[in-house]
Amino acid sequence: MSRVWDVPVDDSTRVRDVRVAAEEASACAGLPSSRTATAALVATELATNLLRHADGGRILINLVERGHDDGRRAAVQLVSLDHGPGIPDVAAAMRDGYTTTVAASLGAGLGTCRRIANDFDLHSAPGRGTVVMARIGHEPAVRNQGPPPPGPRAGGVNVPLGRAEYSGDAWGRVRGDDRLTLLLADGLGHGAKAAEASGLAVKELRSLSELPPPEILRSLGRALRPTRGAAVAVAQLDMNAGQLSFAGIGNVGARLRTDGTWKALLSHPGIVGAQAPASVPVQRVPWHADSLLVLHSDGLPSRWTPPDDGVLPGCDPAVAAAVVLRDAGSAARPVGDDTCVAVLTAGGVSRHGSGR
Repeated sequence: MSRVWDVPVDDSTRVRDVRVAAEEASACAGLPSSRTATAALVATELATNLLRHADGGRILINLVERGHDDGRRAAVQLVSLDHGPGIPDVAAAMRDGYTTTVAASLGAGLGTCRRIANDFDLHSAPGRGTVVMARIGHEPAVRNQGPPPPGPRAGGVNVPLGRAEYSGDAWGRVRGDDRLTLLLADGLGHGAKAAEASGLAVKELRSLSELPPPEILRSLGRALRPTRGAAVAVAQLDMNAGQLSFAGIGNVGARLRTDGTWKALLSHPGIVGAQAPASVPVQRVPWHADSLLVLHSDGLPSRWTPPDDGVLPGCDPAVAAAVVLRDAGSAARPVGDDTCVAVLTAGGVSRHGSGR
């Protein structure tokens, strides 16, 4: 199930809450003590920065797989989101040893966070705020390891309703030699029972990813019958053909950005595992070097505006997902459900990213 920590950072007492959440997440991921300490240090730095420079924000902590290079073991993903003024000098803020924190912090700085995290990236825009992402895996980060290898990348963020322990949404990806399959599932309702359904869909994907999206949905329909059921969308990228195939059942949304233009990909009504249609149409669209796909559950406002930001395709997909999440919501429009956003990019490399 999708265990999630969503910690608001609105006063100094919350810095400790974020650190404790990072330590709890590290225990759930089975990280060794040295990497748990790393996660706690990064969490403390990110939370303190929110108070110092953005007048607060939130820290989302998800457990994610880093991929085959980490043996599919869970990593701790920390994402800091704010609506602050942005970072005026990103290059200075990223210098190792430069600290932007108050005296009570550990003084690690974003540059050090980037060095000790296995994966790191940030997106900052004047007047819109900053998103910072760090993933902490089981093994120490390799210094000067360079950018990730070229090719498509997938990532996401997941937020439970009312800061509950579990989110009823989940996302997962499986990459083969010539294709990458991305799935997002929204379990019926929310809470632990919904998380059981969405988590099972992600687990089953590992053995189904060689099938086309409609066949994946059909197989999931059988697997999810003992559960509440879920809305599920599947996007499959054929890297050799440069083609994206999409099929969905239920209210999972999908938007594709290509050549600076956004278009919607439509799901079919129904519930996987309960009231699925006999057949599901598949949409096939070209995939280009600047393409970016966003899948999201209905926790995101139905009329959210896609970001007009040419930098996002070059960001880590989790950062792009967090930017979508942050910009689509506001205090005036509180969400009424769990919210999950998953992003597939063509594999551009952010100027500030590191790791794989």
